[in-house]
Amino acid sequence: MPRQPKETPETAKTEDGTLKKPELLDAVVARTNLKKRDVKPAVEAALAVLGEALREGAVVNLPPLGKLRVVKTKPLDGGAAVVTLKLRTPKDATVAAEAASDDA
Repeated sequence: MPRQPKETPETAKTEDGTLKKPELLDAVVARTNLKKRDVKPAVEAALAVLGEALREGAVVNLPPLGKLRVVKTKPLDGGAAVVTLKLRTPKDATVAAEAASDDA
């Protein structure tokens, strides 16, 4: 018997509209009907790979998310940095997002 999702991905954001890692994990669990213990390592590994690629200045092209590229980087004290990214979304993703917001 398949597991019932706790929440839909549309409700995964926190009250202030921020999508944090726990909410992301819950949304992936809801979409895939996999167990959280199976989803968590894969999502964390994907986030680590994305973070490393962006820190190295690579262009990241991930449909349906879109194409991410580093615009500028400002180093901070303690080894941290502020990285400004540009995200170009695919045309069909923008249309789908607008349709979803119209339905709400």
